[in-house]
Amino acid sequence: MSRITIYMTGGIADYKAVNVIRDLEKAGHQVRIVMTKNAEHFVTTNTLAALTKYPVLDDLWSKENEASIPHVHLARWTELALVLPATANFIAKMATGIADDAASTTILATSAPKLVVPAMNDQMWNNPATQRNIAFLKEHGVEIMEPAVGMLAEGYAAKGRMPEPGAIVAWIKNFTEQQNVLQGKNIVITAGGTEEAIDPVRFIGNRSSGKMGISLATEAAAMGAKVKLIYGNVSMPLPQNPRITLIHVSSSEEMLVAVKKEFKHSNVLIMAAAVADWRMKQVADHKLKKQADQQTLTLTLVKTTDILREVASHKQRGQIVVGFAAETNNLLQNAAKKLSSKGADMIVANDVSKNVFGNDEDQVTILQKNKSTKKWPKMSKQKIAQKLLQLIAQKI
Repeated sequence: MSRITIYMTGGIADYKAVNVIRDLEKAGHQVRIVMTKNAEHFVTTNTLAALTKYPVLDDLWSKENEASIPHVHLARWTELALVLPATANFIAKMATGIADDAASTTILATSAPKLVVPAMNDQMWNNPATQRNIAFLKEHGVEIMEPAVGMLAEGYAAKGRMPEPGAIVAWIKNFTEQQNVLQGKNIVITAGGTEEAIDPVRFIGNRSSGKMGISLATEAAAMGAKVKLIYGNVSMPLPQNPRITLIHVSSSEEMLVAVKKEFKHSNVLIMAAAVADWRMKQVADHKLKKQADQQTLTLTLVKTTDILREVASHKQRGQIVVGFAAETNNLLQNAAKKLSSKGADMIVANDVSKNVFGNDEDQVTILQKNKSTKKWPKMSKQKIAQKLLQLIAQKI
């Protein structure tokens, strides 16, 4: 069972949140409550204290809290942080790091996984600012439960209503069960694109954003794994998580060295990076200047080491190697060839002909040794990461 801190913000859905608290207590979880002052307009601290048998934290400056630093102690105690219900205002505070009351300060101080249950008017939910904040939180590993469609406080039906307590409790149960599936495992994940120098100024690169690899690292850490994220050129924010060690590389050769070193002591390698297939035979030691009468430039390239094949050929019993196949044509044929020729246990194939780089969503096909091919429906890269890691967890 988990130590859960519930952050209650001001909205009519606070009444339903009381039932969630009661059900979590019945399920054996230890529950503590932090409230905003606006939430106290809907439910009293006495009601919640009676439910949990513990005082509610709603003020950092009360006399009993003057010397105890309660928000820090509670943040460290917490194993799961649940914002229920979450207003647009509190979501904005989480996304921007504002800490101006007991609730926002405490949630900023905790390193526990965060689950957010938004509840608000449909216009507020659909506002671009709210959607931008939601997207930012998702990118940083926060789990969001989509609002339900139903009757709102304004008297009409639309999306924005807090889901029913039973659905929320089931969601929390599913999340906590998934939390530990990779506990004690060490996973190496690569992300982004490599850069192969042409001269001191220019390089050969690619369009990889690193989003898939970063999503995998974030989700693996949330499932209990210790992660080594070896990343090249990325355009996404890097995860800040004590379970994730960040290792930056530039070239394919640097990535090869880092992967070989880290995979020796790991259970799983997921090669989500876009590694260059070619590099300069000789890197120029000065900027290559164009001449006035020059119409063409010829570069001599040589093949880089195939990291996936190299590492897979030396893997130990019990180790799992997963590769990605980004193809513009003959997707399944090329992915199947990659699976058999490179010694990987699994290939994640995706069609990049439609410019999916940097997008939040993708559609992938999973190929495994001696198993049928499975095409997954289009979904967010975060969801792909979750499903893929759950599949890997079954094999370890």
